Amino acid sequence: MTDHDHPHVDAAHYRQVLGHFATGVTVITAVHDGEPVGLAANSFTSVSLDPPLVLFCAGHSSSTWPKIKAAGHFCVNVLSSEQETLSRQFAGKGDKYEGVGWKPGISGAPMLNDVLAWIDCTMESLHDAGDHVLVIGRVLALDAKDLRPLTYFRGGYGTL
Repeated sequence: MTDHDHPHVDAAHYRQVLGHFATGVTVITAVHDGEPVGLAANSFTSVSLDPPLVLFCAGHSSSTWPKIKAAGHFCVNVLSSEQETLSRQFAGKGDKYEGVGWKPGISGAPMLNDVLAWIDCTMESLHDAGDHVLVIGRVLALDAKDLRPLTYFRGGYGTL
């Protein structure tokens, strides 16, 4: 089947329909040239237990993704229900770390304060997928707290 055999899918309708899938909200962090960098992502999932692997998707158009890629490691920070502002801060432009507390994980990537969970990883593999790249990371260390998650559904934030 060629690309010509596939029907056209309207991008706005695609986004609207897939927005009906509720996700958690993460901030992917790294250190590049001595400076902390990060981006918000809701495209995150576990991949494998043995070896322990996780996956997130980064847009090719992201200005932060090349810095995370160059770092070769990252930390997935799973946000709690109290961290909507943090998600918006990392989804935007400007100083993403303004007022944000963190400490370095095993890989050196920032583990943000007060997150629901953190997963410190080294990059295992990258796979081009349309306008995004699938980033598979090997888990080095992880931990979680007993907090409520921040969720994203139909274009808005919520909690369970």
